[in-house]
Amino acid sequence: MRRLLLPALLVVLLSACTGASGDDAARSTPVAEADSVLDPCPQQPDEPSTGAETLPAVTLDCLGGGELDLGRAPGTPTVVNLWASWCTPCRAELPVLQELADAGGSRLQVLGVISKDGVPQADSFAADAGVTFPGAFDGEGRLMAELGLPGLPATYFLDADGAVVHTETGPVDSLDELQSLVADHLGVRL
Repeated sequence: MRRLLLPALLVVLLSACTGASGDDAARSTPVAEADSVLDPCPQQPDEPSTGAETLPAVTLDCLGGGELDLGRAPGTPTVVNLWASWCTPCRAELPVLQELADAGGSRLQVLGVISKDGVPQADSFAADAGVTFPGAFDGEGRLMAELGLPGLPATYFLDADGAVVHTETGPVDSLDELQSLVADHLGVRL
């Protein structure tokens, strides 16, 4: 009996070592199954991004519905913020970005890219922070890797044609600071 139990126990233990961890399983949760507090991503013009520097042409599903194609021009001056629920500075910054989104109206759009995170964690964090602006899901962190980012948050300011006109690494501390950056780099006064 003991000879039969030992091989069976060994098979069970070895199969558990190769399975997905809780974090891996959460990161691979299909976005289509999410019932999110975040708004859907906006429709984008069918024009490629142009400019001296643009974001990598990565297409991501949005937790609130739709998709974000970073290879296409946004059509409106846009602030793109990369964040995650595990990012301590993001906890203070995200509500400030929501204030910017609220103040921007139709003159400015704010989009998030949820990076190296899980759908349930990101949505719960957004709900707790009172964030509703659209969030595209990049659970594996492809965009972070292509941009060479070692950490979060990072914020990209794009003109209507999709050109990166300014990059802010690290957190932005206040709405006044964000509004000043938007005015200086995107020409939008809020």
